[in-house]
Amino acid sequence: MGRIFEVRKSAMFARYDRMAKQFTRVGKEIAIAVKKGGPDPDTNPMLRRVMQNAKSFNMPKDRIESAIKNALGKDTSNYDEVLYEGYAPHGVAILVVTATDNTTRTVANVRSHFNKGGGALGNSGSVGFLFKHLGVFKLNPEGLSGEDLELELIDYGLEELGEDSEGNLIVRCAFEDFGNMQKALEEKGITPISSELEWIPMNTVPVTDEQAQDVFKLIARVEEDDDVQQVFHNMG
Repeated sequence: MGRIFEVRKSAMFARYDRMAKQFTRVGKEIAIAVKKGGPDPDTNPMLRRVMQNAKSFNMPKDRIESAIKNALGKDTSNYDEVLYEGYAPHGVAILVVTATDNTTRTVANVRSHFNKGGGALGNSGSVGFLFKHLGVFKLNPEGLSGEDLELELIDYGLEELGEDSEGNLIVRCAFEDFGNMQKALEEKGITPISSELEWIPMNTVPVTDEQAQDVFKLIARVEEDDDVQQVFHNMG
């Protein structure tokens, strides 16, 4: 029984760690959004998107409001979004999205993570061309027709419409069309479950299960860094 309890306890702590990481990430995104477009989600599409995502993570409303207030404070950190590029073992390309108030610290840490994970941090542009920067909207399919939605959204930059493993509709558009797509969905009364800017690989690198473990170890090491928001790869 004690053993079962320990397993359950470990799973619980892992879940709390993931939630804490998500909350920290969203808090930084809120700070960046407020600095760029102000504290009113009605006039700040970026903030509106981040708040929607925060709700999908079950982030408490008072914590969201607190993050917005903190972002308005004079003494709060000014975060910048910085993209780092490099290779994991076995030729797998990696993109690391960070939100940092100290780029010197962040680049040193990211380089260290790559080195210790058997990879190598590259220069700007070294692997970014292998990915497409897309807006990705996850929608509840209830009451929606995929065929109708495809026709309605094509004029707003729709590139792909499909489903994920849970049956949710996935709408993808170019990075430049993100605002138009967000506005189009809002005008149609559709509130996304989540909306993200993601780097999608144009081609994937095939790896064995053993090689994949090497790559995942590097990714896990990078994701633990407090400055890291998201990590993308082209592993097949």
